[in-house]
Amino acid sequence: MSDYDEFGLFAENASEVGLPYEGPPLVRRVDVPVDSSGRAVSALVWGDRPPEVVLIHGGAQNAHTWDTVALALGRPLVAIDLPGHGHSGWRDDLDYRPPSLAADVSVAIRELAPDAIAVVGMSLGGMTTFSLGARHPDLVRAQVIVDVTPGVNADKAKAVIDFIRGPQSFPSFDEILERTITFNPTRTGSSLRRGVRHNAVEQPDGSWRWRYDRRHHGDDVVITELDPSALWEDVSAAKVPLLLLRGALSPVVDDEDVAELLRRRPDAEVVVVEGAGHSIQGDQPLELARLLEDFLRVQSRA
Repeated sequence: MSDYDEFGLFAENASEVGLPYEGPPLVRRVDVPVDSSGRAVSALVWGDRPPEVVLIHGGAQNAHTWDTVALALGRPLVAIDLPGHGHSGWRDDLDYRPPSLAADVSVAIRELAPDAIAVVGMSLGGMTTFSLGARHPDLVRAQVIVDVTPGVNADKAKAVIDFIRGPQSFPSFDEILERTITFNPTRTGSSLRRGVRHNAVEQPDGSWRWRYDRRHHGDDVVITELDPSALWEDVSAAKVPLLLLRGALSPVVDDEDVAELLRRRPDAEVVVVEGAGHSIQGDQPLELARLLEDFLRVQSRA
């Protein structure tokens, strides 16, 4: 079986986008129990100072999707593995809807980053961030939502759903990588190779399987089983600064979604990120880091 060091690829992240690299960053993995059974939410804690940002990935991803953004920001932060993803425990009830995810994630944030300036959520992580703001407002001082609103549906997210509904296991690494590249035309092959290493596990027979809990089909649960109007109420409930980042090449957020969000949160800021699809952190990580840094500076002065 091939060796895997989850902290051994940061130099590649930096080199690919031209970031200076002076050696491995200070990053550690921490597990926070979230229920009486000992099920835990796992997270990457960057830096040795109180975290200023919480990053929450999308469905079928994991905390390492933010690695290049975290390197570019250079701030102490926490990148969380959602339940059922990455190194976090799987839910026996298969309830991976945003309100339930928010309940678990709130325990980890309270333990690891209770004073964070902002929570940043992408896709399923963005929906979870809306629920966090409504249900745990003491933990959410500002929200950054990456390419999602409660207006998401099966048509808008078809490419995401088609990818997640694919095979669970593959005979070889090359085959799991090939399918990933096919469904991510805006990403570089090297970044997708790193992503697969973080998001898949080699089996004793040399085959590879996805690391996340496939029993619920990731974002598909959000789209098919959740009443969107309920999450729109979560959007309205939060009374904190909100930045929505929309991928210019992504169909997941449309103009009607933006209009509804601004109707409910008139002070929200909306920015379209050129050259980015749904996963802005993968397509345009330096631009995302710049936008986050500008937003965080404003919030720090508020």
